[in-house]
Amino acid sequence: MATAGPMTERIRAAVIGGGPAGFAAAEVLAEAGLAPVIFEAKPSAARKFLMAGKSGLNLTMDEPGDAFIDRIGCEDLAPMLRAFGPRGIQEWAKGLGEPLFTGSSGRVFPVAMKGSPMLRKWMARLSAHGTTLRTRWRWLGWDGDALRFETPDGECEVKAEVTVLALGGASWPRLGSDAAWVPVLRNLGVEITPFEPANMGFEVAWSDYMVERFAGAPVKPASLSVGNRHVKGEFVITRYGIEGSGIYAISAELREALKSGPGSLTCDLLPDLSHSAVAARLARPRGKTSTSNHLRKTLGLTGVRAALVHEGGEELPSVPDALAGRIKSVAIPVTAPRPIEEAISSAGGIRWAAVDDGLMVRSRPGLFVAGEMLDWEAPTGGYLLTACIATGRWAGRAAVRRLG
Repeated sequence: MATAGPMTERIRAAVIGGGPAGFAAAEVLAEAGLAPVIFEAKPSAARKFLMAGKSGLNLTMDEPGDAFIDRIGCEDLAPMLRAFGPRGIQEWAKGLGEPLFTGSSGRVFPVAMKGSPMLRKWMARLSAHGTTLRTRWRWLGWDGDALRFETPDGECEVKAEVTVLALGGASWPRLGSDAAWVPVLRNLGVEITPFEPANMGFEVAWSDYMVERFAGAPVKPASLSVGNRHVKGEFVITRYGIEGSGIYAISAELREALKSGPGSLTCDLLPDLSHSAVAARLARPRGKTSTSNHLRKTLGLTGVRAALVHEGGEELPSVPDALAGRIKSVAIPVTAPRPIEEAISSAGGIRWAAVDDGLMVRSRPGLFVAGEMLDWEAPTGGYLLTACIATGRWAGRAAVRRLG
């Protein structure tokens, strides 16, 4: 793709933000023959996409569309995900020449497992359809009806007939999603829900023993509960607290619960055994065997899981039924979510009432928004990426319609 352009110009379509949502919008615009220009503030595009792909790029979930929509839990996204949901993104990826496979959990990955091969093919296809990418072009706002940019050659102005903003949320700011656009849009009267971390770790005041012996240790199997939300999964002990897939799955509920003050996350260390089964094993004669050895011999509780039972310094109950209750409901005193800078994604953003059915900003006709800029929150498992691309394509189509 080209990376340079004139100091001032007029173009038909501008896409600001070179991530998945922006690329998706540009793809639709390019297919309509509108030769969009993508403006990216960083030296290279799609940095968060590439970071997510380092440990295996989870594109989507192989599940029915309605179940996918219900899992995200944002009704405003429903029409976009019905137009381009888990099936759509799989066909799209295959169209790029990327073979896919589905894991045992239903998560869908490219066979290459990385994001970089897919990104290269995507960028090549965009370029072939007349899309231009300009890096190191940081959007500053408007001067009248002209877009203002800070560029390596100084400040430049561009007049576009339609503009799609796909600038991300507020997580991983070092990769580009720094929410610097918030005051610009607020000046337009756009209502924005404050950003909060999503899919993040939480802080726990562990004992020195727990930190020194078990920081980095996985806890599995386990069942985690916050209020009425129950998730079976695994998590990891960290020096600051807890993180991992099981924690991310209940992060929204736990974050909201903590707004009422410090609280406890409940952990069932033996999710495959009932309370009565655990109590029955604990009731076996133990003789002079210590409590720790009795837990090991009867229940297989060792290492970090045994340490969690003892954490807090309270004496363990001697009655089997009460001890079973302790093991099946270990209270983890969570104090706060980790900072949004460390979060996988963010909650909050432009309120849905501020945009129309085509994701055009009501207070500025011709301006569309997509991706994590909007007020929604997704769990891990490919939901976030699928919805970002779906909203980008939706905004791109609406922009094409506006241009007639």
